[in-house]
Amino acid sequence: MRRILFAVAVSATLLSCGNRVHSGERLVADELFMAQDSALARAEEFSDTVEIKYARGLQVRYEADGVHILVSNPDPSLSQRQTEEFVLTAPLSRFVCTTALQLGAFEALELEDRVVGINSLKNLFSPAVKQQIRSGQTRKIGKEGNFDLEGVLALKPDLILVSASKHGGFEVLRQCGVPLITHHGYKETDPLGQAEWLKLVGLLTGQTRRANAVFADIEKKYQTLRSEVAAHCQHSAAKLPTVASGRQIRDGWYVVGGQSYMARLFADAGAEYVMGGGEDSGGRTLDFEAAYARAVHADFWQTDGAFDGEYTLQTLAAEDNRYATLDAFRSRRVLFCNFSQTPYRELAAVQPHFLLADFVKAFHPELLPHYNPKYYKLIR
Repeated sequence: MRRILFAVAVSATLLSCGNRVHSGERLVADELFMAQDSALARAEEFSDTVEIKYARGLQVRYEADGVHILVSNPDPSLSQRQTEEFVLTAPLSRFVCTTALQLGAFEALELEDRVVGINSLKNLFSPAVKQQIRSGQTRKIGKEGNFDLEGVLALKPDLILVSASKHGGFEVLRQCGVPLITHHGYKETDPLGQAEWLKLVGLLTGQTRRANAVFADIEKKYQTLRSEVAAHCQHSAAKLPTVASGRQIRDGWYVVGGQSYMARLFADAGAEYVMGGGEDSGGRTLDFEAAYARAVHADFWQTDGAFDGEYTLQTLAAEDNRYATLDAFRSRRVLFCNFSQTPYRELAAVQPHFLLADFVKAFHPELLPHYNPKYYKLIR
């Protein structure tokens, strides 16, 4: 409840947001994002114990018999939550990841060599993991429901990370005596809460200092930029820019909920999300006409997908010529993330500061004059 109230407070603060840098304003966030220093290089400066500050589905207790790791589904729509408890008595070294998001946490901590197995991802971006696959150090285990069971057992993993949204084949692995732990990070609605799940990998591998260092860097950049956006908006009388999301996918226009991860990013980036409303933390599908009525006059439009080649406004209009009549399309303010050309599925969850910066660069470019978008870019 506190976080929801905080988000509302931030949104209220931003209602006077505009597109002008206040006189004398020092762009600290722009400097932070330009810095080339490595958070991992400062790991020894950080504690070797973990504190969970933002993640709702992850808890850690240090007890005499080991580190107790408690994981649960943080989806706010759930009335009851099941909690798994995993007692860690020594660092683990051999892991199997069954989603790209899980793999991203190992990448963020430069611990790819601990990953001995991954599911058969359509698009894999990690150079280190690609090399490990070529050398045989890491093996593809197939897809959900069709895992290579003998291959998994041959890897002798210490632990397999699974996703609560996937069910096929996991119980078979459990029956074979392979330890499993569920990774619920993707259900966190706070961007920093989702990123904080990288501390789980830090704990499991005995690399908590690395995890604390990397997360501290993420937190500092995210919080600094969010604060500068809020301060910038307070000093301007201009109206908050508006943003729509999603587009028609098969039988409906999918939109993210008003209390979702993406909606929180929009608010923190200084924009009003016009397709939210209510307490929905997930997503929903609207018919085209209902979605169009909300999106037609939005200043910006955020959407994404996997596309081979350059995705342009012409590409978007070819999907449905009604898109070309949206105000955001006409003004060339369409933000698109191409999953085929960016490591979004692997790294975006542990890089919410970059997602925030991408949106701020579009909504308030004067705050990040030197920043080059990483995931969401204005298409031409």
